[in-house]
Amino acid sequence: MAQSKPIELYYWPTPNGWKITIMLEELGVPYKVNYVNIGKGEQFEPAFLKISPNNRMPAIVDPEGPGGEPISVFESGAILQYLGRKFGKFYPADERKRVAVEEWLFWQVGGLGPMAGQAHHFRQYAPEKIEYGIKRYTNEVNRLYGVMNKRLAENEYLGGEYSIADMAAIGWVRPYKNQGQDLEDFPHLKRWFEAIMARPAVEKALAVGEEYRANLADDKEAQKVLFGQKARA
Repeated sequence: MAQSKPIELYYWPTPNGWKITIMLEELGVPYKVNYVNIGKGEQFEPAFLKISPNNRMPAIVDPEGPGGEPISVFESGAILQYLGRKFGKFYPADERKRVAVEEWLFWQVGGLGPMAGQAHHFRQYAPEKIEYGIKRYTNEVNRLYGVMNKRLAENEYLGGEYSIADMAAIGWVRPYKNQGQDLEDFPHLKRWFEAIMARPAVEKALAVGEEYRANLADDKEAQKVLFGQKARA
């Protein structure tokens, strides 16, 4: 399916944001990047909340949605599935193959991402070094890497063939050192990681907005925005 109007991507260069730039670059469809500076609280602006009510990026607006009418989609996993269905790529139509991709997509969304995020938090951002939190989440990420390693010992990619499941996971493995992990301990995961990172579309996708990335460990004001959130009226 051809895309004549650019897909609007609401984005910041993080592992969740990279999922969508990777997919869009792999698809080769036109898209426009709207940066949402999460360190400055731009994710709470009313216009963005209409698109992403969970005040999280990424989100997209497809001006050529179902029936030719615009549609907005939030949550990275839902965006990947939507784009995969629309363009018929990286998300197989065969039900058995699709189940395999969905298993590993939701494994990432519900496991790898949140646990790696907690490892980052306790290892880098927590104002107090809480040994229990550091050990708990570092070990859990290690366990999850082991799950991936076993899967990739028998399959070239997580879902069998290269798919949205791999796109979802790669950004969360990229900062493995910050998670206290060593890829030498996981040879099949390392092979997968190097193969995906070598893809031209992935290289291009990871460079989107790279100039805006900052060391949040040194930005206390950004940490207040990111880690001090409560329910808002």
